[in-house]
Amino acid sequence: MNTQRLALLSQRMSVITLLLIVGMLALNAAVWLFPVLSSSTDGLGFGFALSDRLILGRADQVALFPLWQTLGAIVLSSIPLLALGCGLNHLRKLFQRYARGEYFSSAAASHLGKVGKAVAIWVLLDFLCEPLLSMWVTMNEPVGQRLISLSVTAPSFVALFLAACIAVIARILWQASEVDSENRTFV
Repeated sequence: MNTQRLALLSQRMSVITLLLIVGMLALNAAVWLFPVLSSSTDGLGFGFALSDRLILGRADQVALFPLWQTLGAIVLSSIPLLALGCGLNHLRKLFQRYARGEYFSSAAASHLGKVGKAVAIWVLLDFLCEPLLSMWVTMNEPVGQRLISLSVTAPSFVALFLAACIAVIARILWQASEVDSENRTFV
Protein backbone atom coordinates (compact mmCIF):
# COMPACT_ATOMS: atom_id res chain seq x y z
CA MET A 1 0.00 0.00 0.00
CA ASN A 2 1.49 3.34 -1.00
CA THR A 3 1.83 6.27 1.38
CA GLN A 4 -1.00 8.28 -0.15
CA ARG A 5 -3.48 5.41 0.17
CA LEU A 6 -2.34 4.77 3.74
CA ALA A 7 -2.88 8.45 4.57
CA LEU A 8 -6.37 8.34 3.07
CA LEU A 9 -7.21 5.14 4.97
CA SER A 10 -5.96 6.74 8.20
CA GLN A 11 -8.14 9.81 7.59
CA ARG A 12 -11.16 7.60 7.02
CA MET A 13 -10.44 5.59 10.16
CA SER A 14 -10.21 8.86 12.11
CA VAL A 15 -13.70 9.84 10.94
CA ILE A 16 -15.10 6.34 11.59
CA THR A 17 -13.64 6.41 15.10
CA LEU A 18 -15.32 9.75 15.80
CA LEU A 19 -18.63 8.35 14.55
CA LEU A 20 -18.16 5.32 16.78
CA ILE A 21 -17.66 7.53 19.84
CA VAL A 22 -20.79 9.55 19.13
CA GLY A 23 -22.76 6.45 18.14
CA MET A 24 -22.01 4.44 21.27
CA LEU A 25 -22.94 7.34 23.58
CA ALA A 26 -26.12 8.01 21.60
CA LEU A 27 -27.03 4.32 21.54
CA ASN A 28 -26.50 4.05 25.29
CA ALA A 29 -28.87 6.97 25.90
CA ALA A 30 -31.37 5.60 23.36
CA VAL A 31 -31.71 2.19 25.04
CA TRP A 32 -32.62 3.90 28.33
CA LEU A 33 -35.08 6.27 26.66
CA PHE A 34 -36.52 3.52 24.44
CA PRO A 35 -35.87 0.20 26.21
CA VAL A 36 -37.51 -1.76 23.38
CA LEU A 37 -34.24 -1.16 21.48
CA SER A 38 -32.40 -3.34 23.97
CA SER A 39 -31.70 -7.01 23.43
CA SER A 40 -34.43 -8.21 25.75
CA THR A 41 -36.56 -11.07 24.47
CA ASP A 42 -38.82 -8.87 22.35
CA GLY A 43 -36.30 -6.09 21.68
CA LEU A 44 -34.28 -5.15 18.65
CA GLY A 45 -30.87 -6.16 20.05
CA PHE A 46 -29.25 -2.73 20.28
CA GLY A 47 -28.21 -2.97 23.92
CA PHE A 48 -24.73 -1.87 24.89
CA ALA A 49 -22.63 -3.46 27.66
CA LEU A 50 -23.63 -2.27 31.13
CA SER A 51 -26.98 -0.86 30.02
CA ASP A 52 -27.89 -4.07 28.26
CA ARG A 53 -27.11 -6.19 31.34
CA LEU A 54 -29.39 -4.07 33.53
CA ILE A 55 -32.24 -3.61 31.09
CA LEU A 56 -32.33 -7.29 30.15
CA GLY A 57 -35.60 -8.79 31.36
CA ARG A 58 -37.00 -5.52 32.71
CA ALA A 59 -37.50 -3.37 29.61
CA ASP A 60 -41.19 -2.92 30.48
CA GLN A 61 -40.26 -1.56 33.94
CA VAL A 62 -37.54 0.71 32.52
CA ALA A 63 -40.05 2.17 30.07
CA LEU A 64 -42.13 3.32 33.07
CA PHE A 65 -39.25 5.05 34.89
CA PRO A 66 -39.76 8.72 35.72
CA LEU A 67 -37.55 11.02 33.65
CA TRP A 68 -35.16 11.73 36.54
CA GLN A 69 -34.51 8.02 37.04
CA THR A 70 -33.95 7.46 33.32
CA LEU A 71 -31.54 10.41 33.15
CA GLY A 72 -29.66 9.09 36.19
CA ALA A 73 -29.36 5.69 34.52
CA ILE A 74 -28.03 7.32 31.36
CA VAL A 75 -25.41 9.23 33.36
CA LEU A 76 -24.30 6.22 35.44
CA SER A 77 -24.08 3.91 32.44
CA SER A 78 -22.24 6.56 30.40
CA ILE A 79 -19.38 6.97 32.89
CA PRO A 80 -17.48 3.87 31.66
CA LEU A 81 -18.32 4.75 28.07
CA LEU A 82 -16.81 8.20 28.51
CA ALA A 83 -13.52 6.56 29.52
CA LEU A 84 -13.73 4.32 26.46
CA GLY A 85 -14.64 7.34 24.34
CA CYS A 86 -11.54 9.13 25.62
CA GLY A 87 -9.44 6.16 24.52
CA LEU A 88 -11.13 6.08 21.14
CA ASN A 89 -10.46 9.79 20.79
CA HIS A 90 -6.75 9.08 21.30
CA LEU A 91 -7.05 6.37 18.65
CA ARG A 92 -8.61 8.99 16.36
CA LYS A 93 -5.69 11.34 17.03
CA LEU A 94 -3.29 8.48 16.31
CA PHE A 95 -4.95 7.94 12.93
CA GLN A 96 -4.69 11.67 12.25
CA ARG A 97 -0.94 11.54 12.96
CA TYR A 98 -0.59 8.53 10.67
CA ALA A 99 -2.48 10.45 7.97
CA ARG A 100 0.21 13.16 8.25
CA GLY A 101 2.94 10.54 7.89
CA GLU A 102 4.03 10.61 11.54
CA TYR A 103 4.56 6.88 11.96
CA PHE A 104 7.45 6.84 14.43
CA SER A 105 6.71 9.87 16.59
CA SER A 106 6.67 9.87 20.36
CA ALA A 107 3.28 11.61 20.19
CA ALA A 108 1.87 8.67 18.21
CA ALA A 109 3.24 6.27 20.83
CA SER A 110 1.72 8.41 23.56
CA HIS A 111 -1.70 8.30 21.91
CA LEU A 112 -1.51 4.54 21.56
CA GLY A 113 -0.50 4.17 25.22
CA LYS A 114 -3.47 6.30 26.25
CA VAL A 115 -5.77 4.03 24.25
CA GLY A 116 -4.56 1.05 26.29
CA LYS A 117 -4.92 2.92 29.56
CA ALA A 118 -8.44 4.08 28.66
CA VAL A 119 -9.56 0.54 27.83
CA ALA A 120 -8.31 -0.66 31.24
CA ILE A 121 -10.09 2.25 32.97
CA TRP A 122 -13.26 1.46 31.00
CA VAL A 123 -13.26 -2.12 32.34
CA LEU A 124 -12.64 -0.88 35.90
CA LEU A 125 -15.39 1.76 35.71
CA ASP A 126 -17.80 -0.76 34.20
CA PHE A 127 -17.13 -3.03 37.19
CA LEU A 128 -17.55 -0.16 39.68
CA CYS A 129 -20.62 1.44 38.10
CA GLU A 130 -22.65 -1.75 37.81
CA PRO A 131 -23.58 -1.96 41.53
CA LEU A 132 -24.48 1.74 41.56
CA LEU A 133 -26.57 1.45 38.43
CA SER A 134 -28.32 -1.72 39.64
CA MET A 135 -29.27 0.06 42.89
CA TRP A 136 -30.46 3.07 40.87
CA VAL A 137 -32.59 0.96 38.52
CA THR A 138 -34.27 -0.99 41.34
CA MET A 139 -34.58 1.73 44.00
CA ASN A 140 -38.33 2.11 43.50
CA GLU A 141 -38.95 -1.64 43.77
CA PRO A 142 -40.51 -3.02 46.95
CA VAL A 143 -38.22 -4.26 49.71
CA GLY A 144 -36.91 -7.68 48.80
CA GLN A 145 -36.92 -6.94 45.08
CA ARG A 146 -34.17 -4.35 45.08
CA LEU A 147 -30.95 -5.48 43.51
CA ILE A 148 -27.22 -4.92 43.73
CA SER A 149 -25.40 -6.71 40.94
CA LEU A 150 -21.75 -7.18 40.20
CA SER A 151 -20.43 -8.91 37.09
CA VAL A 152 -17.06 -10.17 36.00
CA THR A 153 -17.34 -11.29 32.41
CA ALA A 154 -15.02 -13.00 29.97
CA PRO A 155 -15.08 -9.96 27.64
CA SER A 156 -13.71 -7.89 30.54
CA PHE A 157 -10.69 -10.16 30.79
CA VAL A 158 -10.21 -10.01 27.03
CA ALA A 159 -10.41 -6.21 27.12
CA LEU A 160 -7.83 -6.07 29.93
CA PHE A 161 -5.52 -8.38 27.97
CA LEU A 162 -5.90 -6.20 24.86
CA ALA A 163 -5.24 -3.08 26.96
CA ALA A 164 -2.01 -4.64 28.22
CA CYS A 165 -1.00 -5.61 24.67
CA ILE A 166 -1.71 -2.10 23.42
CA ALA A 167 0.37 -0.64 26.27
CA VAL A 168 3.31 -2.90 25.39
CA ILE A 169 3.03 -2.05 21.69
CA ALA A 170 2.90 1.65 22.59
CA ARG A 171 6.09 1.27 24.59
CA ILE A 172 7.74 -0.48 21.62
CA LEU A 173 6.54 2.31 19.31
CA TRP A 174 7.93 4.93 21.70
CA GLN A 175 11.29 3.11 21.71
CA ALA A 176 11.20 2.96 17.90
CA SER A 177 10.56 6.71 17.77
CA GLU A 178 13.60 7.28 20.00
CA VAL A 179 15.79 5.14 17.74
CA ASP A 180 14.39 6.92 14.67
CA SER A 181 15.15 10.29 16.27
CA GLU A 182 18.72 9.22 17.07
CA ASN A 183 19.22 7.95 13.52
CA ARG A 184 18.06 11.26 12.09
CA THR A 185 20.63 13.15 14.16
CA PHE A 186 23.44 11.06 12.66
CA VAL A 187 22.38 11.71 9.08
